[in-house]
Amino acid sequence: MALPKDYAGQRCSLSRALEVVGERWTLLIMRDAFFGVRRFGDFAAHLGVPRAVLTERLEALREAGVLAETLGSHGYGEYVLTDKGLSLWPVVRDLLSWGDEYYSANGPRRVFQHVQDAGIMGPDGACATCGRAVPPSDLLILPGPGYDGEGDDLVSKTLTTAHRLLEPIRGH
Repeated sequence: MALPKDYAGQRCSLSRALEVVGERWTLLIMRDAFFGVRRFGDFAAHLGVPRAVLTERLEALREAGVLAETLGSHGYGEYVLTDKGLSLWPVVRDLLSWGDEYYSANGPRRVFQHVQDAGIMGPDGACATCGRAVPPSDLLILPGPGYDGEGDDLVSKTLTTAHRLLEPIRGH
């Protein structure tokens, strides 16, 4: 029996937020959206999520106003983060940092570098060089010391080198 998608009887803000981002695969979809994934096929190939589940999660994120569907430059449908979705960056960043600290023995799998001064972003979201909080649009993602390779899909291959967050990763 499937668990319900809502937290009936719960009125706190955390329960409302979990109704949007708390289902299996949803935060990984969000992570990939920040990494620049926009096309359904690229999400599916990188995550290995069943297509029916991906369809359901993307639709739920679209209905919640976290993602918007748009027509890409090659005429394909794409998913882009809305302002509401972009505001989830601290959550995604903090979960990545927490996972690196407790579940990556060799250090962070990925590091984030401030484009303006090449400073590495700390776990608190501040640049180690200038001390400022850096928005995702001003960050490069790079393989970190805990990176141990990934799949051979387009997203995995793209993320083996420096890639600006939010910059589209698109298959042809």
